[in-house]
Amino acid sequence: MANQLVQDLIESGIHFGQRASGWNPKMGPYIYGKRNGIHIIDIKETIKGLLLAKRFVTKMVADGKDVCFVGTKRQAKNVLEQRIPGVKMHYVTERWLGGTLTNFRTIRLRLKRLEELELIEKGDNFASYSKKMESQLKREKRKIARNLEGIRHMEKLPGALVIIDVKSEITAVKEARKLGIPTICLIDTDGDPEVADIAIPGNDDSMRSIDVVVRELCLAIAEGRDQRQAAQQMNANAAAAGAGAGPEGAAGEGNSQPRRSRRAQFRAEEPGGAEPAQPEGAAVVGP
Repeated sequence: MANQLVQDLIESGIHFGQRASGWNPKMGPYIYGKRNGIHIIDIKETIKGLLLAKRFVTKMVADGKDVCFVGTKRQAKNVLEQRIPGVKMHYVTERWLGGTLTNFRTIRLRLKRLEELELIEKGDNFASYSKKMESQLKREKRKIARNLEGIRHMEKLPGALVIIDVKSEITAVKEARKLGIPTICLIDTDGDPEVADIAIPGNDDSMRSIDVVVRELCLAIAEGRDQRQAAQQMNANAAAAGAGAGPEGAAGEGNSQPRRSRRAQFRAEEPGGAEPAQPEGAAVVGP
């Protein structure tokens, strides 16, 4: 399995970086060498970052959190739109609106507006409005759907962001860092690895390399979802077992009278009080 992953990464060209003249010196630890004026990324560092990201994503999804993928560049758009809906996560491929995370309440209001417009369209297809208003409402609906379709089911802030090319998505990176949301970034040799919590050094301009990375992260998400469902099923079974045993235990406690110990039952009375009751069938011994 590991050998197949290495082969897929190499065949996708993930080890090809940017031109050496435009590199970021902070990417030095992730660069293997230089060839024909182009930096070669160390594939060992790529695999290390990818495996670390997969473990983190699996644990986070198993704990009940979601992941949002961000890739608005042309090479990443088609990959995210094909891969992410299969694991029921969220994605942004058209444009990162400023405040998507830091002003999430307003984003949710816009999504509610989209639902209202869809209900109107479903009802009478805007027939009750004038031609001008119909045109405005349809244009508003297309604009909201184009920008927010991938996150329309994101009811809360995500547990992590997966970002393709930190240079292109620097606004998303800054918002995530401001809110303390971990970021997993595919970073080329011209990027800054310090802005990422988990850096995956690799070619972020190749559709095939992006596809391999996203595919592996989707597999980790699927594994985390399986673990989450198994944990929920286990908790449900435990709750059902506790509920089944509860009424019996409660009934048993309600029917049983509090018992007194024999010492308390037969202890001597206070002076001047009544004689202690003799147990039934007990012999009376004289002085």
